[in-house]
Amino acid sequence: MTTGDEQPRVVIRDKRRIDPTSGTVREPAGAQPAGSPPGPPTSPAAGEQMSENETVTPAQPAAEPDSGSPADGDLARQLAERTEDLQRVTAEYANYRRRVDRDRALVADQAAERFAAGLFPIVDDIERARDHGDLTGAFKVVADRVLGVLDGLGVEAFGASGDEFDPALHEAVMHDTSADVTVPTASTILRQGFRRGDRVLRTAMVAVTEPETPAASAPAAEEPADGSPASD
Repeated sequence: MTTGDEQPRVVIRDKRRIDPTSGTVREPAGAQPAGSPPGPPTSPAAGEQMSENETVTPAQPAAEPDSGSPADGDLARQLAERTEDLQRVTAEYANYRRRVDRDRALVADQAAERFAAGLFPIVDDIERARDHGDLTGAFKVVADRVLGVLDGLGVEAFGASGDEFDPALHEAVMHDTSADVTVPTASTILRQGFRRGDRVLRTAMVAVTEPETPAASAPAAEEPADGSPASD
């Protein structure tokens, strides 16, 4: 070997725990003395070198999220679409509930009116018995219950003598004239009418009395202009 050749470097590490000179215990390399405040580890001991393959990698800062990324725009668009869908479904369900409630009420009203119409002939018999004074005893108790059922359904009777004739409420089956009336009048009630709220379930059958037509006055005889009696 020539003097110009590089000699390999020899590193000798003394790993003995006891110092042969002083006899004291050595602290391991990188360890902190007892009672010392915590801190970063000490640098390698003198004479120690890092291996060629050991490198220090600096800590990379955490990447901050990009608030204006396309993904955020897609999420906002999807959220707006889902919100619009939810609002539309909510409105459709509310309309459906209103239709169902309206149809249910209509069916209930129609059923009540059909049931009440089946009781009208019985009520007619009750009123005829009342007119003849036969509505007494147990018959009166039953009659009151039937009339109470109609009241519970919201059905009321109408039609009384002296009412002004109304084609929407009255069915005229008899006609008469009298000087005592000034307008067509229901003078006699032959059968009561019934209504439920604003809806007429059955018109009243009545006899109508109308005012008399005034007689046409006879034409006055023509007289001569000079006042003399007309000659034969």
